Amino acid sequence: MDREFLHRYAPSLVLGLAIVFQYNLFVTPQMLEHTHREILSEVSKGYITKSEFGIVKEQLADINKKIDKIYDTLIKERG
Repeated sequence: MDREFLHRYAPSLVLGLAIVFQYNLFVTPQMLEHTHREILSEVSKGYITKSEFGIVKEQLADINKKIDKIYDTLIKERG
């Protein structure tokens, strides 16, 4: 690199680096970890886990069976 090249493009390079640091165009691992934890906490507030869904599904199946038994009993009494 000769001095003329450096003098010619140095302001552009400095401006480019300033923009990169000002707007945080590169993400650090700490920032990623913080964002990851925020996403996990928001998801846990709005959704249930797969195991919890399985438990609820079993409970609904049991409730449906009991309703069917009650329905059959009512039909037998009327008939």
